[in-house]
Amino acid sequence: MHKENNIILAVTAFSHLAVHAQMMVFPTLLLLFHREFGLGMDTLGIMATVGAFMFGLGAIPAGFLEGKLGGKTLLLIYQVGSAIGGLLIVLANGPVQMTIGLGILGFSSSIYHPAGLTILSRQLIRLSRGLAIHGIAGSTGLALGPLLAGLAAEFGSWQISYLIWVMLQGVLALITFLFIHKQDQPKDIQDVQSLTTADKPSIILYYVMAITLGFSFGGFTTYMPSLFGMQNEGIFKMFPVTLRAGFFTTLVFLSGIAGQTIGGFLGDKYNRAHLLWIIIILNIPFMSLMGYTEGWLLFFSSIALGIVYFLNQPVSNALLADLTPSSHRGIGYGISFFLSFGIGGTAPAVGGWITEHYAIEMVFPVMAASLLPGVVAGWILLHRLKNQTA
Repeated sequence: MHKENNIILAVTAFSHLAVHAQMMVFPTLLLLFHREFGLGMDTLGIMATVGAFMFGLGAIPAGFLEGKLGGKTLLLIYQVGSAIGGLLIVLANGPVQMTIGLGILGFSSSIYHPAGLTILSRQLIRLSRGLAIHGIAGSTGLALGPLLAGLAAEFGSWQISYLIWVMLQGVLALITFLFIHKQDQPKDIQDVQSLTTADKPSIILYYVMAITLGFSFGGFTTYMPSLFGMQNEGIFKMFPVTLRAGFFTTLVFLSGIAGQTIGGFLGDKYNRAHLLWIIIILNIPFMSLMGYTEGWLLFFSSIALGIVYFLNQPVSNALLADLTPSSHRGIGYGISFFLSFGIGGTAPAVGGWITEHYAIEMVFPVMAASLLPGVVAGWILLHRLKNQTA
């Protein structure tokens, strides 16, 4: 059992890494596609939104299916589907085919989070720290995706940046099929009873926070590589455009690993609702600064944003586990990821319109402002939970 748990942890960690790595390839190559294919930033934003929206759309059915098919089956569907989507992008000869591939890749990837997080939440004792390790793998993927995409585009071809992850998904699917056994679903009477007495208003408030975090994430991660690529001051001028976009985005996501680690520690020690509220507030000034700074100041403000934003992930995932019964946690995570990545996935289209009609720098203060409803919802949730324990 201990050996199989280690295999499960390894497969989910690398699956999480691949999910976020392959979803960051397209944003890193936006300027390349803009230049070589003559596509407007608004068109590219819509293409990115298709992938991002599909990344959220499949989360709810995946949450339902996790309880019926089991985590192993869903992991296999995610791995095989992602490989197919990646291959379609590589073979695409125009924006329509590429958009179809992005949609399949996004939908397949959306299956992972409800399945992976539910499996882990049922097995981990120190939940926040365990989810932090899982989150660090995702942040590593966010960091590797832009770097490898930039290197592939600069020294080879952009198609290589997708083929890397297609091959990894094939290896993960083989390991999952051979070494992970199908597990029985929990039949916990207390969990079934707790569903009827669950604090639904608190869960709804949490979901409002998830939407704002997902929307701002979709906006700043899609246009951050292009913002870096367009910089020609200070440290940025040392690199070619595409490599600049990938390299500095990678540094931001590497700083996110520190945020994940700190968030996991704090989430096991302090009130999670209070922490998440503070984290959302802290994101606003750093996200805004990215639109008003350049050179070294932009570099340092983006690194700070990477740390502060990724504090939220182990805290928010553990908080949702606190608010939902174990036997229905898959659908709980499914709804959360649909709202954050599906509805929040419209941010690339909004950012593309802003970039085309105003300036790319304006995307970041707009994304910061979108967090304000999350601040309000977090304040209400915090006081609601305090009153319940009083």
